[in-house]
Amino acid sequence: MKIRFGVGLGANTAPDELAGIVDHLERGGVDSLWFSELVYSPAVDPMVGMAYALARTCRLKVGTSVAVLPGRHPVLVAKQLASLAAVAPGRVLPVFGLRPAIPAEREVFVVPEGKRAAVFDESLRVLRSALVDGSAGYAGDYFTVSATAVAPRPSPPLDIWLGGSAPAAFRRIGTLADGWLGSFLTPAEARAGRDAIEAAAARAGRRIEPDHFGISLAVGDGELSPAMVAVARRRRPDLDPGELIAADWDRLHRQLDAYIAAGLSKFVIRSAGGAPADQFIDRFAGELLDRQT
Repeated sequence: MKIRFGVGLGANTAPDELAGIVDHLERGGVDSLWFSELVYSPAVDPMVGMAYALARTCRLKVGTSVAVLPGRHPVLVAKQLASLAAVAPGRVLPVFGLRPAIPAEREVFVVPEGKRAAVFDESLRVLRSALVDGSAGYAGDYFTVSATAVAPRPSPPLDIWLGGSAPAAFRRIGTLADGWLGSFLTPAEARAGRDAIEAAAARAGRRIEPDHFGISLAVGDGELSPAMVAVARRRRPDLDPGELIAADWDRLHRQLDAYIAAGLSKFVIRSAGGAPADQFIDRFAGELLDRQT
């Protein structure tokens, strides 16, 4: 499996920092940069951020970790992704999720009450039809379009990854997606998630590539900040935050060993400390680039 590490941007990354970050990553040989869906924050919109980073670089890959799909029209999303892939072939890594992690942001991704999961499933089918299948049209419960195929169609086709950690998410990934980017899971939980996804794919007559399983992780400067502890407790009140967020780089390496043993090979690493972005990127490169295969 190809083990790869990318840098994830947090909620407090200001737009005027982005140029320096992108240039630093490109010079340093970092594999990828990941934009989060954070509407009510200074963070750049994922599609805008990806377009900016791709236009500024020749090698760096960019992805979303994760963008919300239900509440957006999937054909328009397909057109955006196809356009990005046309100007930067092989460097666009879309990952989608069911809903924003921040409850206040859920109101801006409007779907019929109680139908978010069903809309997500249909959105994924329309998105794949537009990007991969080139179907003449689609008629479903939530979307009806006369011509789903967008141009130029990416070649090779874009891989569509999903987030999520619930049993329904694993079934959806196995049935409709090409890969998984998890978060806030222990290595044992990640292994179980991979097994569940592969089983769902087999039932659907599909196969997920062995190196299309990853996770988003955070690393601190030596201790966990109260803000990061609060985030971890909100997401996983049943676990010690130290099991999910590495307080330092030594702890991150031990976590990575366990996740790799669990069958994961793609990692999005974000800062959970207060170091400036350039210092974090230098430390990231020194600690992790030699671990890539």
